[in-house]
Formats: sequence, C-alpha cells, structure tokens
Amino acid sequence: MAASYDRAITVFSPDGHLFQVEYAIEAVKRGSSVVGVRAADMLVVGVERRATAKLQDPRTIRKIVKVDAHLTLAFAGLTADARVLIDKARLEAQSYRLTCEDAPSLEYMARFIARTQQKYTQRGGMRPFGVSCMLAGFGTDGQPQLYQTDPAGTHSAWKANAIGGKSSKNMREFLEKNYPTEGGLDEAAAVKLCIKTLLEVVDSGAKNMEICLIRRDTPVETMSDTDMAAVVAQIEAEAEEAKKASAGSSMETS
Repeated sequence: MAASYDRAITVFSPDGHLFQVEYAIEAVKRGSSVVGVRAADMLVVGVERRATAKLQDPRTIRKIVKVDAHLTLAFAGLTADARVLIDKARLEAQSYRLTCEDAPSLEYMARFIARTQQKYTQRGGMRPFGVSCMLAGFGTDGQPQLYQTDPAGTHSAWKANAIGGKSSKNMREFLEKNYPTEGGLDEAAAVKLCIKTLLEVVDSGAKNMEICLIRRDTPVETMSDTDMAAVVAQIEAEAEEAKKASAGSSMETS
C-alpha cells in the first residue's frame, strides 16, 4: 500500500501518513545515538562515536557543535543534512543578534529549526531533513534547558532524552526509569546517567562515546577519554556489586 502514496512528499495516505516523513525518521534511527541529561545547574550531552576509517582524521567528524555562544546542538541522522540545518540556524542566530541586539533564546532557536524542518515536509521538489536535533543551553532565567526537534517539524522540551539509533526507545525508557522525579541531579550523577544510557548501545566503553559538559557562562568542556573510562569503570564495579548482592539474596531465599 505504501508504494502508491510515497512518491511525493505532499500526498497523504488514506490513513493519514506522510511516508516520506516516516522514512526520514527511519534515517534518524540509522544514525548515531544522542543522549541529553539536564542537571540542576548544567547539562550533559553524549553521542555515540562510530568507528572511523584508519586514515581518516576523527576531528573532522563532529556530532556536537556550537550554534551560538550560548547554544550547543547535537544531532542524529544524515550528517550532510545536519550541516545545512546548522548553517541555517547559525545564520538565524546572528541575524537575531543584529536585529534585536540580544542573544536568541533557546526556545526561539528550537522553534526556528523545527519550523525549517516542517517547511520541507509540505513542498514539492524537496525532501524532509533526515535529522533529529537536541539543543542544550540556558534560558533567560539562567536555568538549563534541553529541546528536541524531529524531521516532522515538532519541537519539545525535556529533562532527559535519547534520539537516534535503533535502541533509542530502550534508552528513553532507561532514562525514564533512572531520572529522579524530585530533586533533580547534580553534575556527577548527570554524567553517570548519560554514560550509563550510552552503554546500552556502546560496546567498547569510553572509546566509542563523546561527552560534553555545558555550564553557564563557561566554554563547553569535552570529557577526556581517561575521565570517561574512570566513570565507566565505576559503573561496571557498581553493576558487579549489585549482581553479587542479588545472587547472595537469592541463595538465602532458597
């Protein structure tokens, strides 16, 4: 049935689907995983780092970029599409500064990116962006904010979220289970939760992930491999202790 209605972006199927948009969402699922966690006074954004070719410079493969001085963006999906979308967002941020003599809010930029993505779902001769974006920064009140956009053109705010990769649903469920309902997280707990979530899909530990710490009025800090390895080792040790405790309690019960 899909083949009859997926030839053009402007044609709905009888059950209300736009297949080209759904195909773009599938492209996001084939991309690298992205995790964002909001702490009490900072944000942690982590991405799955895919293996690069032996002779390729890994510094040229960036999944976390700066859009404006106060705004960091991570993306999942087609890198070429993301590059175009990021350039549009950077231009809009500079235009806003020139016109209003102030930095654009995080919500404004999330709305702009979502509006741009939505435009590409209703015009012939073009296709949707095969990209989901996660924007991290601080609002005018100084509180950390985390927004997500998708190929359909929707945007929403989150306390923690995971996008991209085939296991994004499982990662989101893991975050829902482990993110505290009250009190929020401190920096160490947010970093640990972000890395724990990425370990759901990353096999090689710290080697295949990139973690950025976003604090107010300070440059974005990228965690070193040594620091990430230390957190991974701590997580694995805690998991081993929990496993031994569980085995001991089951033996006592029997």
